[in-house]
Amino acid sequence: MDYNPNKIEKRWQKFWERLEIFEAKDFSKKPKKYILIEFPYPSGEGLHVGHCRPYIALDIVSRKRRMEDFNVLFPMGWDAFGLPTENYAIKTGIHPKIATRKNTVNFKRQQKNLGFSFDWTREINTTDPSYYKWTQWIFVQLFKKGLAYKAKMPINWCSSCKIGLANEEVIDGRCERCGEKVVKKEKEQWLLKITDYAERLIDDLEKVDYPERVKTLEKDWIGRSKGYEIKFQVSNSKFKEKRFINVFTTRIDTIFGATYLVVAPEHTILEKLKKEIENWKTVERYIEKSKRKTDKERISEIKNKTGIKLKGIRVLNPATNKEIPIFVADYVLMHYGTGAIMSVPCHDKRDFDFAKSYNLPIIKVIKSEEKEKRPGFTLSSESYKEVYEGEGILVNSKRFNGMKSETARERIADWLAKKKLAKKSVHYKLRDWIFSRQRYWGEPIPMVKCEKCGWLALPEKELPLKLPNVKEYKPTEKGESPLAKIGKWVGTKCPKCDGPAKRETDVMPNWAGSNWYYLRYCDPKNDENLASPKLLGYWMPVDWYNGGMEHTTLHLLYSRFIYKFLWDIGTIPKFLSPEPYKKRTSHGIILGEGGIKMSKSKGNVISPDNVIKQYGADTLRVYEMFMGPFNQSIAWDTKGVKGVRRFLDKVWKLSNQFINLSQSKSQQSVSDLEKLLQKTIKKVSEDIEALKFNTAVSSLMEFSNAWQKNIKGLKKKNFKDFLKILSPFAPHLAEELYQKFKVQSSKRKATTKSSKVSKLKSIFKEKWPKYDIKLIKEEKIVLIIEINGKVRDKIKVKKEISEEEAKKIALNSPKIKKWLQAKKIKKTIFLKNKLINFVII
Repeated sequence: MDYNPNKIEKRWQKFWERLEIFEAKDFSKKPKKYILIEFPYPSGEGLHVGHCRPYIALDIVSRKRRMEDFNVLFPMGWDAFGLPTENYAIKTGIHPKIATRKNTVNFKRQQKNLGFSFDWTREINTTDPSYYKWTQWIFVQLFKKGLAYKAKMPINWCSSCKIGLANEEVIDGRCERCGEKVVKKEKEQWLLKITDYAERLIDDLEKVDYPERVKTLEKDWIGRSKGYEIKFQVSNSKFKEKRFINVFTTRIDTIFGATYLVVAPEHTILEKLKKEIENWKTVERYIEKSKRKTDKERISEIKNKTGIKLKGIRVLNPATNKEIPIFVADYVLMHYGTGAIMSVPCHDKRDFDFAKSYNLPIIKVIKSEEKEKRPGFTLSSESYKEVYEGEGILVNSKRFNGMKSETARERIADWLAKKKLAKKSVHYKLRDWIFSRQRYWGEPIPMVKCEKCGWLALPEKELPLKLPNVKEYKPTEKGESPLAKIGKWVGTKCPKCDGPAKRETDVMPNWAGSNWYYLRYCDPKNDENLASPKLLGYWMPVDWYNGGMEHTTLHLLYSRFIYKFLWDIGTIPKFLSPEPYKKRTSHGIILGEGGIKMSKSKGNVISPDNVIKQYGADTLRVYEMFMGPFNQSIAWDTKGVKGVRRFLDKVWKLSNQFINLSQSKSQQSVSDLEKLLQKTIKKVSEDIEALKFNTAVSSLMEFSNAWQKNIKGLKKKNFKDFLKILSPFAPHLAEELYQKFKVQSSKRKATTKSSKVSKLKSIFKEKWPKYDIKLIKEEKIVLIIEINGKVRDKIKVKKEISEEEAKKIALNSPKIKKWLQAKKIKKTIFLKNKLINFVII
């Protein structure tokens, strides 16, 4: 009988579901493992093969963990609030709730068809009021602790979606959802004080196992800078009191070279000094123009830096006591540092370009030690064509001349601190998180405004504040949420004075429900608490979390912040780590054939449904793990899919042949095939842990090729072990062959198909095999290493070592390194299992 996945896969999916073997057990005596993948946004298009890659990978890990006797929590749910469903409602008139229900049913069908071992009893949906009750509860707690506040501010505004966007939602100056160009607009917004957690969000990265590139991205996004705040006094005799502009810098050692000051267009000092600024009208027009630019446009390295000199006012450089001009320029951002910078054009490229454009003085105050060492170099011979931004020796810096810049920073800071003109300071690039969205399909913000009492949170007993039905899903022309049109819903009573009040009509961003979803999986049906502290204590932290690199500065950062807040207020037991995830890994995306990104517009999106129908779920699973390194992007290749199907056909054929032969007396001696199987068990086990799925599959293929040459070379136990290490990758095929083998071994005449499936024991109840270390010991030989035919070293290496491996080992030998100093290898002679000879000149 040929391998026909369509006949066997549904049967085993129902079997696993009936046995409930993938359901996690609360407070089990087994050690727990919480394995998590980012829950998807259920779009109308359904899953494509790119979605499947991380699901398959962590499903393999989860299945292996269960067979290693762990109590595994591997849950799934739906991050279902968001703009695409709302836009669909605007186009079709179909309520987002109905569209979401339809989409989640389809996504779940597709995931089940792939045989994922999710615990569906813990399924959650962020649009379910019983879930977002606790999303609202978290917001209320943030408000009570002063970490949620409302402020009028310039925000990123998408004119198409008519909503405000967080910096993280603006990609290359455009809305990440619709691609429309983003502009600046002043609007009242709810914000969360994530900046209060900036230091901990950086420091606690040392407590977790994340890839270095993930840690670096988060650190760079938070942008911690340690430096100094310096006071520059405004020198204008009209002022009765001294006025200062505070500047933040990490290079106080260059202050003697500061020849002008620049303030951001939003800086409050401009409004305070406008009567003294002689060209205020020009400055005002420049400020208004800058408001229409995004931050990315303002700080772009490509465009020319623009600015306006403030006529009539200057500041004193506190180091030189000389007056220097002030400019307003949009390349300085108000939300970074103090919104004002001291400009040192000789030692900062941006300042240098600006100074050249406006003919401003350029003073060298740091000289490079390396340049000084060059023969014939003199200070006077160097022109100002280049900017030097490194460390060095101070010049033109009075008493600090000749001092190393690292030392001078402390000395100059102490000198100015004594004059009360400088102090140590830490600044962050991270901004408070904009938490308002002017749309319908999101969690209502549980706040009311009373003219007498101000903003107040709804009492917790009134949660959840349910999302009402509306006729129109479009935001108003004023940019308000569609909820603002529902007068009966907006009007309410103040929870404090019982007077008239109005509900907040903005809703939460699509990140709100995903900030804490991993906690809800621990206790998904709890009506009294976000989750039971005991269950959180049992399941948390997440042991392994896989997600996209694109979420590093969005979901990952936000969820770490919310977890820390809940940890601080005692919702999460204090004996747990202040970090939610022990380990984080990321996957590369799957591109369309030819290396082009999959998209609906290009018509190259590949549905798993079509692949499963033609080749089977196990073929799709194995192919996606075999196609290339898991953390790298790779193009889909139908030829590769066919190749994997041929591999599974071979396994099916060989296994059936073995099962039919397996009743004959087994051989007693250990065959080479058995030794290879032990190496394969070791390889597959280690590769799964290292996410090297492609090489794990490759080793399974190598074994099947060797088995094909010696079908009788396995014992019964060996065959079962092979099926076990295959099972996480191709679970349906492995289960079918395992059950067939059991039936044949017990000399039943009935086939697996006719047996009572409910009484069978699944392969996933078996123990993960351990390799026999005695059988994988590699024979050693002594490799002779010669140089020009003379023996210079002897090293023990494994037998059958390749020329490339031998060369690498030989060249790393200290004895050989000595003989090869300043020599060139002309030729390499390699005699396998004997010697390697380098001919040098």
